[in-house]
Amino acid sequence: MEPVTEPTDLLALDRQVCFALSIASRSVIALYRPLLQPMGLTHPQYLAMLALWQHEPLSVKELGELLQLDAGTLSPLLKRLQSLGYVNRERNAMDERSLVVTLTPEGRRLRAEAEKIPPAIVDRLGMSLSELQDLHAVLSRVIEAARP
Repeated sequence: MEPVTEPTDLLALDRQVCFALSIASRSVIALYRPLLQPMGLTHPQYLAMLALWQHEPLSVKELGELLQLDAGTLSPLLKRLQSLGYVNRERNAMDERSLVVTLTPEGRRLRAEAEKIPPAIVDRLGMSLSELQDLHAVLSRVIEAARP
């Protein structure tokens, strides 16, 4: 028999926003795995490719800011993308201290394959585009409010 949780129990697991966000995040990212696997990408690598498809070229610093990742996390991710032949990392001719990330022709071609992912995720979630846009807006507000 399950313990009865009072509706006013502030520590009830099923009432915790952090718990719901954690489970939702893991569950949604798991939906991406089989779609990304044929491309050889992990979800964080996919996010980096999304940023590059939209904003290329980017310095490592700019990419880190967009993805909200530190250099220690981003550097191995970019090395792997480079070993897959999707990106190049080169010193900025104007500032030797800065690394610039650009897409290779193969990285650009990968975009066409990746365009199949968002509709597949929307279909799998079974939510309307309007519901997903509302969810995105709410999550964006949560992210902004949680910033230091």
